[in-house]
Amino acid sequence: MLQGVLKKFLLILLVVVTYQHWGKIERLFNPSAMVSEETREHARVVLYATDWCGYCKATRRFLDQKGIPFREFDIEKDAAARQAYTALGGAGIPILDVNGTLIRTYDPNGFKAGQQVVIAAT
Repeated sequence: MLQGVLKKFLLILLVVVTYQHWGKIERLFNPSAMVSEETREHARVVLYATDWCGYCKATRRFLDQKGIPFREFDIEKDAAARQAYTALGGAGIPILDVNGTLIRTYDPNGFKAGQQVVIAAT
């Protein structure tokens, strides 16, 4: 009986961890969709995000699908990024800084309007 409960617990844990890290797993299996690190270093699009945020993952996926190079800063792990995020008036995540134009949160309709700004920055 204890083994059955342990197996169920481990299966649920595996599903939760997989769900939380799906973006990284997706990039592992489809590296051609990623923009190279060298290109990302010179990107004019900056994403302030966290690892656990679902909207941040959707924003990463959007930028990767459109082939838009971006630099990403995790505001929970990097104190300098947290300071920059706060200086931008950070009150939610994700925040995209596109040549000084801020796009706050993930909104597909808002991205359609702001997509021209994002694409023009590349």
